Amino acid sequence: MSEAILGISAFYHDSAAVLLVDGRPVAAAQEERFTRKKHDAGFPHHAAKYVLGEGGLTLADLTAVAFYDKPYLKFERLLETYNGFAPRGLTSFLSSIPVWIKEKLFMRRMLNDEFARLGEGKPKVLFPEHHLSHAASAFYPSPFEEAAILTVDGVGEWATTTIGKGSGKDISILRELHFPHSLGLLYSAFTAFCGFRVNSGEYKLMGLAPYGNASAPRIEAWKRAILDEMADVREDGSMLLNMEYFNYATGLTMCNFPKWEKLFSIPARQPETAITQEYMDLALAIQQVTEEIVFTLAETARDLTGCANLVMAGGVALNCVANGKLLRRGTFDDIWIQPAAGDAGGALGAALAGHHIWQGQPRTVEPADSMQGAYLGPEFDRSRTLRTARRHKAPYTEFADFGDLASAVADLLADGNAVGWFQGRMEYGPRALGNRSILGDPRHPEMQKKLNLKIKYREGFRPFAPSVMEEALPEYFDIDRPSPYMLMVAPVDESQRRELPDGYDSMPMYDRLYVQRSTIPAITHVDFSARIQSVSNRTNPRYWGLIDAFRKRHGCGLVVNTSFNVRGEPIVCTPDDAYACFMRTEMDYLVVGDFLFAKKDQPEWREQGDWREQFDLD
Repeated sequence: MSEAILGISAFYHDSAAVLLVDGRPVAAAQEERFTRKKHDAGFPHHAAKYVLGEGGLTLADLTAVAFYDKPYLKFERLLETYNGFAPRGLTSFLSSIPVWIKEKLFMRRMLNDEFARLGEGKPKVLFPEHHLSHAASAFYPSPFEEAAILTVDGVGEWATTTIGKGSGKDISILRELHFPHSLGLLYSAFTAFCGFRVNSGEYKLMGLAPYGNASAPRIEAWKRAILDEMADVREDGSMLLNMEYFNYATGLTMCNFPKWEKLFSIPARQPETAITQEYMDLALAIQQVTEEIVFTLAETARDLTGCANLVMAGGVALNCVANGKLLRRGTFDDIWIQPAAGDAGGALGAALAGHHIWQGQPRTVEPADSMQGAYLGPEFDRSRTLRTARRHKAPYTEFADFGDLASAVADLLADGNAVGWFQGRMEYGPRALGNRSILGDPRHPEMQKKLNLKIKYREGFRPFAPSVMEEALPEYFDIDRPSPYMLMVAPVDESQRRELPDGYDSMPMYDRLYVQRSTIPAITHVDFSARIQSVSNRTNPRYWGLIDAFRKRHGCGLVVNTSFNVRGEPIVCTPDDAYACFMRTEMDYLVVGDFLFAKKDQPEWREQGDWREQFDLD
């Protein structure tokens, strides 16, 4: 009988389930996609039910279930932290400890109760440490026989950063940085101070940083303030944070706001208010500090391991700006980053640790990686799409030949339309990679504004990513290797750029944003960068085929790709989710499989109440 391990991450944020059969991912999904609650932290009941069904297995068939951290060790950290900071943190202690005693301290019992809802059977439960789960998720699927491993996030049990080495089936952790000293929490504190939501707004802070005025004297002054007052960064990249500036260890907020306001001479920004130049500059300052720390950690990892390649996971590994710069520095020959680098990926790492470490199974290294393009979620057949169309009395055109569909959609894109593109298996991880995407023409001067304001209903400053045919990558971007998971930022090639107007750097944010900086303005950020997804005909032939049709018919080998959702909503999972999002927004067309829906032909969309109230703004 095959070995089957169910991986679970839950009870913090981004819960997920993964099924591993004989060491290979069969299915993986985040719970939020089923419950429609973004960053859902509950037990991933729907995701677990899906992955077991996809594998044709029941709970009784499992060799083990692997949970992505050690609850008792995390409880120890909470108790020791409160004890170390006492009498500070009493309010937080009184609110959190009863929950731990009542629920999380009895995690094994809680998990067994949840498993009972999935069916009969009592599999063995494994509890690898949080950062071991991250390390396993980074190393085992990677294309490297041997690699340095860097995991950086907010906090697991005690560890906030680890450096390790992977070789064959073995992982050794060589260095750890412990709570409360954390690069991830430092970056999250700046996220909060700049008015964004922690654990979801960090990518907004990263996107805001290029609007900072790099020549402004306060950038260097603020970087010195961070490094002199807040964070004592050592030669190896480890750090000691001055906890007088932070409340997260024992409080209910991230920052000691009065001390921050005194240090930076600006007030904390209130959410949803105008973003002034001060916050753009502060975002640039902390982004540059973060990059330097990541570079130093990588150099330490190289020195400790002697490895030529690096793998990364943890929430900070989603900082694709730092990743792209690290790649170009040449510290390592190559870098591979787990596409589900955050806590959702811990479910995969826990299962892989169970297979290779607990079971001692050998590892097979695949030439690209073993993630199958991260297309590991549910897919829906023709009959399911027909049911959605009938339910909503939705007119459609069905194409018998994919080439005809691709040509038709390519022409729609070239005419300036926004197209929802729903195909095959849903992506695992935070990025839409061409199966649950909204697409546009990157050459269209108004496309960035249209997608942000009329479809995504989100802040207008936020950039969009290009999906580019792997073969056309050098024509558009200064990067010398594929970037299939949208985890690397690279410069737009000089041949595609346009000259900037005088005084560009001093223009207001949105004036800068809408300057046509290149031949592909919808995906060119204000600093001439782009977060790249290279598309391979081997991994996703339909998406590649669409872009190829766009290239052949309109001379452009890339499209704008943004996730198929609105602000605060998880990426769509089902055809019903896709149709609802299509009708609620100013999207022009929807493609589900071989079906094309035109907005102008659809019946009036009606639903009870305001749909926007279903989703909390992230």
